[in-house]
Amino acid sequence: MSRQPVQIDIVRPEDLTAAQVDRWAALQAAQPGWHSPFLSPWWARSVARAQGEKANVRVAVLKEGGEAVGFMAARVGAMTAMPVGAPMCDYQGLVTAPGVRVDPVRLVEAIGVGRLDFSHMLGCQADFAPAFKGTQPSFAIDMPDGFEAYAAERKAAGVGIHKDCDKKRRKLEREAGAPVFTAFSRGKADFDQLMAWKSQQWKATGQTDVLAAGWTSRLVRDLFQSRDPEYGGILFTLHVGEKLVAAQFNLRAHDTINSWLIGHDPEFTRWSPGMILFQDILRWMDTTPYRRLDLGAGDYRFKREFSNVITPVSHGFIGAASPAALVRGAAYALRQAAEALPLGPVSELPGKAMRRLDLIRGLR
Repeated sequence: MSRQPVQIDIVRPEDLTAAQVDRWAALQAAQPGWHSPFLSPWWARSVARAQGEKANVRVAVLKEGGEAVGFMAARVGAMTAMPVGAPMCDYQGLVTAPGVRVDPVRLVEAIGVGRLDFSHMLGCQADFAPAFKGTQPSFAIDMPDGFEAYAAERKAAGVGIHKDCDKKRRKLEREAGAPVFTAFSRGKADFDQLMAWKSQQWKATGQTDVLAAGWTSRLVRDLFQSRDPEYGGILFTLHVGEKLVAAQFNLRAHDTINSWLIGHDPEFTRWSPGMILFQDILRWMDTTPYRRLDLGAGDYRFKREFSNVITPVSHGFIGAASPAALVRGAAYALRQAAEALPLGPVSELPGKAMRRLDLIRGLR
């Protein structure tokens, strides 16, 4: 436990000193559950570059005795703030040294807003827990002993996902041709095709095309072009002959790869090329320093079957005494009242409306 209140300094990501960046990265590295690229100093900097000056990205630097003991980035508006990179970030939270505690309302006040909203806050964030309004599982694959040990554990648990992948692979080889896997692909045509698949998928399902916003497109393209050895994008592809049949564009930092943008050729759906690609990525990781493939939140069958680690993430808000906090509190009260009623899909409407508005805020 901290013996006295921490000092909170607010700086721009680009103004972090080299020592502060190293300290932030070291705090992450010391706690395996916080290795996500989305919690790193590099994520804050890459988002700030993509969003530009008007986005107003800031980093709260917590200090004790002059030493940096915690970091959290946010996008700061006139009255409210949200996690940096939302809605593109799968994890949010305050990265600290062990035992450091902070009053989250002080954090909000230091940032200069009346409210901080969050949607994927790590469940282990004890100081934020009273503000959690709901929790969902986030899925990951940990392979400290390599792929074969992990696959054997999945089989022993009665999960046949890898057996199914092997069957699909053999069927694909017989009927269309042998799949060819590539890691760290620099193929721009393949990258562009994946982005097109994602846009088509969102349009077909009536969802917002996240990549249509200017800053999101700049972000993913900058990360694709990055050559930083510690952090950046990584494109995985699966071809049959000259044809791209599945691809993933993911983020990497520390020993973790975060599955991010995934897609496949609809004409190859019956062979499940996306699942085959997941299996190839996991096998490839045996030859690398990466030991975790994070699948993120969203309760899909493939995530449940591939994963062997579940991390709770929560949504909610921290509010100082302000109109912005009162408005959000009223919205959550309406949402919770509706969700408690047996009205079927109607009960979900306030929650959907809040998520929709937050999506629009984030993409501006």
